[in-house]
Amino acid sequence: MNYEEMLKKGKEKLPDVSSQTERFNIPKARGHIEGNKTVVSNFGEIAKTLQRKPEHILKFILKELASPGDMRKESVIFGTKLSASKINEKIAQYAEIFIICKECGKPDSKLTKEGNIYYLKCQACGAKHSFYSKI
Repeated sequence: MNYEEMLKKGKEKLPDVSSQTERFNIPKARGHIEGNKTVVSNFGEIAKTLQRKPEHILKFILKELASPGDMRKESVIFGTKLSASKINEKIAQYAEIFIICKECGKPDSKLTKEGNIYYLKCQACGAKHSFYSKI
């Protein structure tokens, strides 16, 4: 049996590829408007999924949205009326900057900070990136 025949036989024994799902799914912000404040009730769950400190994520979002805000247990209260889509957009932007590896695109990273320089070290491919941030 030659190589081509063995390869064909091996491919026939492989299972069919099922639909591939993304293993890194950020939960959508859930909340409500209370007067002229916006309450996001699942912020703790979002931070846990992102594997980052909620305070760091909140600081980024508040700066990006130019809005005051405060953490209360697992919730965040923004000082202005904000749409869920705007909040989700900023959370996705945070993930792109502070979580996703620039080399392999995987979310398996650790974040460290020295001064104003952040280092993103990928646990999957070993790449290390630095970037400047004032948050």
